Amino acid sequence: MSDRLRLKEILLEKSYRKGTFTLTSGKTSDFYIDGKQTTLSAEGAYLCGKLLFELIANSDQQISAVGGMTLGADPIVTAVSIASFLKQQPIPAFIVRKEAKGHGTGNYIEGLGNMEQGSTVALVEDVVTTGGTLLKVIERVEDAGFKVGLVVTLVERQEGGADTLQKSGYPLQALFTRQELMDE
Repeated sequence: MSDRLRLKEILLEKSYRKGTFTLTSGKTSDFYIDGKQTTLSAEGAYLCGKLLFELIANSDQQISAVGGMTLGADPIVTAVSIASFLKQQPIPAFIVRKEAKGHGTGNYIEGLGNMEQGSTVALVEDVVTTGGTLLKVIERVEDAGFKVGLVVTLVERQEGGADTLQKSGYPLQALFTRQELMDE
């Protein structure tokens, strides 16, 4: 079985739920994907890191760091960074805070000491619905002086997020679309 098919199994087993849910975007949905149930499992984290690193490594952009909005992206960026190290192509991880740190440096971004100023980074998210969270992350990362060269997600719900990001100049790459995840 391929790594991608195994990750799909894990996502469906651990993260996919049917019911009525209110999403971060405020929309109501008849299903929910709790990506952290997969990305915080040992095998799920490994596969997410490996497959997302492959996307990053095969990008036409030279990516020098990988990050995303806390909390959903935290285990993913760590897994990608570890996968990159194991492939002897190490890229550091960074985390974007929802609110600026109220003490110390007051930064929105953690991990700046591992990043070269002005470098090109990849952003990751576990699930994309409207793209709103990623647009906030993009703004904060660019305000800090970095270039966003790649935006990737585990699951794209196909509810407008990819279009929103595309219109802003940031094409979204997904390991799985909603349709791909649901197809047996």
